[in-house]
Formats: sequence, structure tokens, C-alpha cells
Amino acid sequence: MTQTQAATPELSYARGADDIPLIEETIGDNFDSTVRTHHDREALVDVASGRRWDYGELQRDVDRLARGLLATGVRTGDRVGIWAPNCAEWTIVQLATAKMGAVLVNINPSYRTHELAFVLNQSGVKMVVVAQRFRSSDYPAMVEEVRGECPDLQHVVVIGQESWDQLAGAATQVTAERLAEVAATLAADDPINIQYTSGTTGFPKGATLSHRNILNNGFFVGEGCSYTEADRICIPVPFYHCFGMVMGNLAATSHGACMVIPGPGFDPAVTLRTVREERCTSLYGVPTMFISMFELIDGGEEFSEADLATVRTGIMAGSLCPASVMRRLIEAGVTDLTICYGMTETSPVSTQTTPQDPFEKKTGTVGRVAPHLQIQIVDPVTREVVPRGVAGEFCTKGYSVMLGYWEQPDKTAEVVRDGWMATGDIGVMDEDGFVEITGRIKDMVIRGGENIYPREIEEFLLTHPDVLDAQVVGVPDERYGEELMAWVRMKQGREPLTAESVREFATGRLAHYKIPRYVQVIDDFPMTVTGKIRKVDLRDRGEKLLGEDS
Repeated sequence: MTQTQAATPELSYARGADDIPLIEETIGDNFDSTVRTHHDREALVDVASGRRWDYGELQRDVDRLARGLLATGVRTGDRVGIWAPNCAEWTIVQLATAKMGAVLVNINPSYRTHELAFVLNQSGVKMVVVAQRFRSSDYPAMVEEVRGECPDLQHVVVIGQESWDQLAGAATQVTAERLAEVAATLAADDPINIQYTSGTTGFPKGATLSHRNILNNGFFVGEGCSYTEADRICIPVPFYHCFGMVMGNLAATSHGACMVIPGPGFDPAVTLRTVREERCTSLYGVPTMFISMFELIDGGEEFSEADLATVRTGIMAGSLCPASVMRRLIEAGVTDLTICYGMTETSPVSTQTTPQDPFEKKTGTVGRVAPHLQIQIVDPVTREVVPRGVAGEFCTKGYSVMLGYWEQPDKTAEVVRDGWMATGDIGVMDEDGFVEITGRIKDMVIRGGENIYPREIEEFLLTHPDVLDAQVVGVPDERYGEELMAWVRMKQGREPLTAESVREFATGRLAHYKIPRYVQVIDDFPMTVTGKIRKVDLRDRGEKLLGEDS
């Protein structure tokens, strides 16, 4: 695939290739087309439960659930929440809601009750489909705890229990012809998915995505991996995030490839075993996942690099790929691994490396502009495109940009201007169009691929009866890239908080990855002359403290 650059290559602007046309159909229509071509090919493997579907069988279960949703009173445009770890039912719900036009609302499996209630209310979820439990979370009990606060919520369906069987069984009340009639009314630009991202206000914002947004992104990411119907994609990354449901599921269904779910959550041993036994040709993960798998391989008890022998390609995203990890993957035969960069609001991928790119580009950059997109690096103040080699804010324009934040046009207008999505990330584009992400304009912390905005954590800490003020920053961490450090001012006469006491206070109320690992008590925050807190000083001080302790 060729790539065209701007007429003025000295500027940090690039336009993606357009030789392969965009898909201008719904996810349901595209899925049905794949089924017609690959009816008997394996489509989905749920390793934990031992279940398998070929494309014909998967279509049968998807259509059955879509008809069940219609019979239960769910209509086009209604919101259906999914709160579960990775499982086959997650994928079936994703495709079934797309088939009949309900908007799927992804709910992070790590959410606690106050986060759940906010998402259910803000999006107006009519039905929520939940797992029975995952790790320490009893999902049905947690939903019941907040149900009285959610007036729009009419139906709670529990996977594997009677309510799930009843939902699927209701399909007998709706004919296949009726489902086809409903599907025919849908358009590619209709909203079909809401994914919540934390915001600087402290409350998540619902990035609203269309069929066209995510179907094309999944397809072109798959093209970047050279997928065909012969590929088997191991997906240990979460479905609630674009990495799993778009780059994983939709990349597979748009190419007739097979989705392989190793387990409900990431486990390096289970993932390696799945790759070996299912003969996966593609493997996904954030850098820490690949590092964990190599730690097991180095242990030498059950695994070796030979377990990766069938893997040709895959995707690493979330943060830059360490050179040592990329080198080991290539040595193990994974020669075509690609690096992707993006954000939920852009469906998500804006740039991707190719197998042909030089090694230093695979480890030092996030690749070049993806097909049918435009990217540019602009001065954060003037919004003028900067020369190549000059740092600025990374912006994206094209089919991938979200429809907007759900019912928050003011927040949408803050980040989307003239079709350009302002990412808030600082990037540098080189003379060949490769982009290096060097930091974040705002204070977002990326911990193991999870995007965390400190403001949300700060507002939560302020609910502690002993805390006067709180500031949260990211500090370097070898395993996760970054960890959270909370700096707190205590109310007069109160005992200083510790990391242990904060964890005790937050457990069950805040997602585990948002709980600060480090806590420091401070008398006064460093300030600018205009009275703004200097977080850069807090980060530097925290990094120094950790260095002294190591």
C-alpha cells in the first residue's frame, strides 16, 4: 500500500493512502458478507469454556440474540451496556447490537459501583448484560446496589444464568424477516458504540462511535497486519477497549479471520499456551504483556520461544515498544509485529508501523499515518502546523474521528475543530512522516496501557475525611511505564495517610488501576506566580524520592 505525503513535506502534515476504498456499510452487513464467503471457517474460539464457532454458527447465535433484543423491547438507538471480562458472549452481544442498531455501551470490568452508576445514567442504558463475577467483582450484586439510582435501566441480563437464556429464547417472537427489515434501516454513520474515557473534569466522557468509525478502523488495522481468512488472532487485550473489540474482533470479522480468546483477563501462561495449542498467527498486547510472556519463557519450565513459532504478526500498543522486546520477538520469528497509536476518540488507530519499516522506527516511533486519514503536528497556542522535527500537538482528521462525546457537545467542541481531533499528545514528525510521541500536553498517566486522568483521582481523594487537598502525578515504572503518586495535604491534626490506608479507602470504590501506588504527605504544593500548582515539580520530586529508595 502506497502512502502520499503533503505537497509541502517540510511541514508536519501527512495524508494516508486511499487506494483501498472505505467500507460504506454497517457492521452487520459486513459481517453477513463475511459469513457468505467464509461460512464454514472457524470464527471464534473461547478457550476458557472450550467452545468454538464457525462463521455460520456465529451468525446463527448473533441473529438469535439480535431478535431476542428486539423481542425484549430494545430498539434502534437504545443503549445496551456490557459489563464483563473477555468471553464469547461479549463478542456475540457486540455483533448482535450492531445488527439491530442498539448502541453498545462498554463498561470497564474494573469499575466499582460509583463509576458504574455514573456510566449507566449518563448514557441512559436501557439494558445491561453482565458477567456473573470476575476476580473480586460480583457484577449482579453491584448492579442491584445502584439500580435504584438508574431510572432508565429496565433489564439486567446475567451471562450464563436464566436471564441470558430468556433473552436468547425470546428470539422466537421475532422473525428473521423482521430483523432484516430493522437492519435495512440502519446507516453506516449511525452511532453504534459508546466508550468512556476519563476527563480532566474528573468524570468520564462517552466517546460515541459509528459503524463507519470502528468497522473501517478494524479493517485497515487488519490490512496493516496483512490479515486473510487463514489468520488466527490471539486477543488477550480487553474487549471493553478499542484494542480488543475493534483492532481484535472487527479486524477479524472484516477479513474472515478467527478470534481466539485465551481467557477472561490477561494471564501470560494461558496466553502462551493458547498461542501454542491454537496455532495463532497474530498476538496482541501492551509492552508489559509481552514482557511477562518472555519472563515465563526465560523461566524455562513449560514455555520456550518455540511456542511463538506460528505467530507471524500482531499489534503492540499502549506505549512505545522497548527495543529489547522487539528484538526478542523478531528472533522468535514474529517478524511482522506492528506498532499502533491512537485514542478512543479516533476509533482508535491513527498511525501504524509496517513490517518493512526499519528496526529503529518500530521501537522509536508509532509509525506513519493510516489510510484515509490526515495527521498534523500543530503549535498548541497558534494551531499552526509546525515544521517537521518540531514538537507540537498531534491531531487527526478523517473517517475515524468520533461523532462526539455522548450528550456533551461543549466537551466535543473543546477537542474537535474543523474536523480535526486534538489528542493532547505531544508528537514530532520526521522527514519520512514517522511520528514519535514524546509526552502529553495534559497530565494523563498511561499505566500498562490504561489511560488515567489525575483529576478524577484527585476528586476522589478529596472525599477522604482527613484530606485537605490532593494532587496526582505519574512517576516512571519499569513494569507499567508509569505509576500513580498522590501528594496530599492533611487537615490539621489528622494522621498522615499512607499508601496502604489510601488503598484500603479506595478498594471497592475505585478501579484498581486508578489507586495510587505511592502516597506522599506535603505541607504546601509548589506554585507558579499565578497560583497554579507546578505538577512538574511534584513529578520531579517523586522521581527523586523513588530513586533514593531503590
